[in-house]
Amino acid sequence: MAQQIFSTCAVYFVVWWITLFAVLPFGLRTQAEDNHVVLGTVESAPTKFRGGRVVLITTLVSAVIYGAWYVSSHYLGFGFDSIPPIVPRY
Repeated sequence: MAQQIFSTCAVYFVVWWITLFAVLPFGLRTQAEDNHVVLGTVESAPTKFRGGRVVLITTLVSAVIYGAWYVSSHYLGFGFDSIPPIVPRY
């Protein structure tokens, strides 16, 4: 039972981490776009970083992705064996 919980958390963490990098640029405004570049920073630095919003959106999107994976693997029976091989065997 403990291994199932650990595996579930590990898979969710990987999905969350990958989703984080997909969600980070959503709604990002750079200093160059706002014409307010702070001395010592690059123009592509964000004007305001909204970390809470990024974490919330990442959590919601990754929960949907994880839920789809869970349903397809546990209830529909899809797994790694269901993926057709694309590399020919010699």
